Amino acid sequence: MVYFVGAGCGAPDLITVRGQSLLNRADVIIYAGSLVNPALLESARPECRIYNSAEMTLDEVIAVMQQAEDADLMTVRLHTGDPCLYGAIREQMDALTKRGISYEICPGVSSFCGAAAALKTEYTLPDVSQTVILTRMAGRTPVPEREQIRLLASHQTTMVIFLSTGMLPALSAELIAGGYPDSTPAAIVYKASWPDEKICRCTVGTLAETAESKQIRKTALIVVGNCLGDDYALSKLYDPAFETEFRKAQS
Repeated sequence: MVYFVGAGCGAPDLITVRGQSLLNRADVIIYAGSLVNPALLESARPECRIYNSAEMTLDEVIAVMQQAEDADLMTVRLHTGDPCLYGAIREQMDALTKRGISYEICPGVSSFCGAAAALKTEYTLPDVSQTVILTRMAGRTPVPEREQIRLLASHQTTMVIFLSTGMLPALSAELIAGGYPDSTPAAIVYKASWPDEKICRCTVGTLAETAESKQIRKTALIVVGNCLGDDYALSKLYDPAFETEFRKAQS
């Protein structure tokens, strides 16, 4: 069996209980070495075989999984955050399916959740935003034309932008072209929940200069939107005049 496990956003204790249990039992661990906290590997059994996928191709990763399966060993494929976001797991799962190898997925705490916790913010504030767009800039890997940043920005909702820290001048220009005023609140969250975490609050117009001043060039999320501001409406859920299935409205 192969288990795709979300390692969480950085801090070792943010892996799920199930994910930790799988790590403790694994015969083989293939981890995303450029992003997964190596402290998670300390709980591996002494005889566990550990591979760093940052140094491997897809074929090499699948070959290790096949070898483990042939030897009746259990493999953990340890991905950063939650595997469903920018984890490139579909191609791995399809390759396993073709080989008749069973697999399961153990979800994890995504970095966009870790960033919200670091910022002490709520992405979905009443009368501000009820939608969160998770996306990235087009770089060496393209994005579909309909998902260009300026088109997504036209919704004026909360945006969390992955894999784009090295393109902040272009990102700012795209966000502004899409309709965000350059004064729109923004934040750069570097390595959320890691010991060297950095939180930089700025605006859409000052993203690039803020990152440069803090020497942040990678491994950061960009959060954009008025959810980072101070104006919002109180939730109806706890409004005494709002009746729910569990509580009568108070006059």
